[in-house]
Amino acid sequence: MKHLDDQLTQTQADQFGQASAALLHQGAHTIPQNIKDRLYAARMKALSVKKPEKVRIQKQVLAGSGRNWTPGSSSAWDTLGWIAPLVVLVFGLIGIAQWQDDSRINDIAEVDAALLSDDVPPDAYADSGFMAFLKNGPLSESDSPSDTIQSK
Repeated sequence: MKHLDDQLTQTQADQFGQASAALLHQGAHTIPQNIKDRLYAARMKALSVKKPEKVRIQKQVLAGSGRNWTPGSSSAWDTLGWIAPLVVLVFGLIGIAQWQDDSRINDIAEVDAALLSDDVPPDAYADSGFMAFLKNGPLSESDSPSDTIQSK
């Protein structure tokens, strides 16, 4: 177990690798032909099912210069891909603003219709006494002025 802790120097590792390669090369010549054929067939089968290696391509891009704005540099689908959501967003915002305006106009129209069809004239709503009357509600029979006069 003492030999496991020893480190090989670079030259010793190279010598070991060369000696191993020489032994494997000699052993390959002594293998019978049928075993060589089976090994060759297994190697070809393994190579045929091997997945292709991924090739990484590095492209230098400056920040903010992701597009080349020259005519014909990109397809129509690329341009449509970023313009279409922008158009949908603009039309959506216009539709929401229009809907809010219509809702506000309908609310104002309902208030106007209620004021004009009410028995009370619109000037009464501007009177502060009338507003106090609306907040407190009508006088009850016990608070009526005729009852207070008769009780005295």
